[in-house]
Amino acid sequence: AYLIKTVSLKSCCFIGMLNNMFFIAKTPAFLKWLYPSCIWKIPNERNQIFLTFDDGPTDSFTARILALLKAESIKATFFCVGSQIDKNSALFQKIIQADHAIANHTYNHLNGWNTNKQEYLNNTQKCQQLTKTSLFRPPYGKITRKQLKLLKKNYKVIMWDVAGGDFIDRLSSNDIINNVVKNTCSGSIIVLHDNKKFGEKMLASLPEIIRQLKEKGFVFSKIPNDVRAQL
Repeated sequence: AYLIKTVSLKSCCFIGMLNNMFFIAKTPAFLKWLYPSCIWKIPNERNQIFLTFDDGPTDSFTARILALLKAESIKATFFCVGSQIDKNSALFQKIIQADHAIANHTYNHLNGWNTNKQEYLNNTQKCQQLTKTSLFRPPYGKITRKQLKLLKKNYKVIMWDVAGGDFIDRLSSNDIINNVVKNTCSGSIIVLHDNKKFGEKMLASLPEIIRQLKEKGFVFSKIPNDVRAQL
């Protein structure tokens, strides 16, 4: 889901979510062209796709996700919020022990458009002390050009190719399943949410998403720390 922010063209990245008003499951090609230093998908010859979860770990949902991923023998990438790691440190360790990838999602789930550059960088670094990763995703997909310019020196900024839409109130679990299954192709990065607000609907969708994508021959993989941007 993306908001085109025309009022601050010089400073703001155009990526952002606008709940319940405007939603696109498949990332428009022009956004990938405008921001080639961000990683939108990961082309490969093995039919790999990359399932990602934002905003955890949460005691209500992360353990259930991990159990499902283990049962399906698949790997994923968790974009973790630092404050949630501190609240659920044992659960965070279980993600690592299960050999999933972990990534930085700021310490306090900050909206980059509403946060000054230094505060945003400091908050990201605070999370980095816990995650120790080269992968970063801006919460809400909202980040200014200045923030992006500085962060990409030390991080691979991971966006997404397919959004399930679990954060959209009007969408049902069937809608989320259809959004993901119909729009996923080899290399797609899929974003879902591991938080208390959207977790139940996400979990109601996840088993069928996995089943159908496996039937299509896709291979679920975690995002590697050395991933490189490419159009």
